[in-house]
Amino acid sequence: MTNLNNKDLLQKQSYRYELPLELIAQTPVEPRDSSRLLIYNKKTNNIEHKHFYDIVDYLKKGDVLVINNTRVLPARLYGFKETGAKIEVLLQKRINLTDWEVIAKPFKRLNKGTKIVFNEKLYCVIKEKYDYGSCYVSFYYNGVFEERLSEVGQMPLPPYIHEKLKDKERYQTVYSKVEGSSAAPTAGLHFTPELLNKIKEKGVEIVEVLLHVGLGTFRPVKEDNILEHKMHSEYIEMSEENANVLNKAKNEGRRIIAVGTTSVRVLESCVDNNGVIIPQKKQTDIFIYPSYKFKVVNALITNFHLPESTLIMLVSAFVGYDQTMLIYNTAVKEKYRFFSFGDAMFLF
Repeated sequence: MTNLNNKDLLQKQSYRYELPLELIAQTPVEPRDSSRLLIYNKKTNNIEHKHFYDIVDYLKKGDVLVINNTRVLPARLYGFKETGAKIEVLLQKRINLTDWEVIAKPFKRLNKGTKIVFNEKLYCVIKEKYDYGSCYVSFYYNGVFEERLSEVGQMPLPPYIHEKLKDKERYQTVYSKVEGSSAAPTAGLHFTPELLNKIKEKGVEIVEVLLHVGLGTFRPVKEDNILEHKMHSEYIEMSEENANVLNKAKNEGRRIIAVGTTSVRVLESCVDNNGVIIPQKKQTDIFIYPSYKFKVVNALITNFHLPESTLIMLVSAFVGYDQTMLIYNTAVKEKYRFFSFGDAMFLF
């Protein structure tokens, strides 16, 4: 056990752990549900080592599994300035039908008014530059934006993945529907249609919510004091029908199991002070770190996250700091695969 106090838990360096580079997964496993699954029981402090398809054995009739049905856009674009210089543009957050907040590189060579051409049907113009490395751009195109994007865009794999993705669909969940994310909700990548059917046959309800994942989610925190970290906001939706299902489950004392930290953020952003889940469509910038009291989520399926990221802080809030460090150090020792294409854990 550590001797960290509440003040220590607000320090970024508390969320460091040693990760050998060879444990960063470069390619997804096949089939999807053959990835490994670390099981952690909060009540017993017990760890088990299974495979993802074994998740069925840990779910029970009446549980509600909450999944994020967002779909990743081919959000990485390569274009050219009128000078011929090559520019990379990464879509980060949609503002309206034509305007986006993007990350553009090389940032220093871009000015307000710079035109970046991707092909004869698609270009953008920089309208604003922000201090933190992002730009506000307007896109100009013929036809439908999503069609133009699919012609030139590439899957926005994280920078720690160096292997080329053979099949674009492997960076989508099998239940993805609503395009708008800059990154995948990676905990959902382990499910297959067959596994989902087995889960339903066991009497588990599956509820879909929406959070369009922005790149800010995955970035390590830069500030030493995590309270100074500014979360990027992300668009979420909770339908009235699904809010009713979740409220009924809560009232009946059934477990609500979030698939991924994105589902956690939707659930914990849509609940009022009385614990009632409210249907809504809005932006959320919820930041969950130790001392946060969960109002909805009883169990969590998630991947292994980057050191010093807001996601490992969320896990620490859910199971406790010492327990999180125990889980991560065990996973390193047992040679689990880490990050987006890595293995998963089930915390309950």
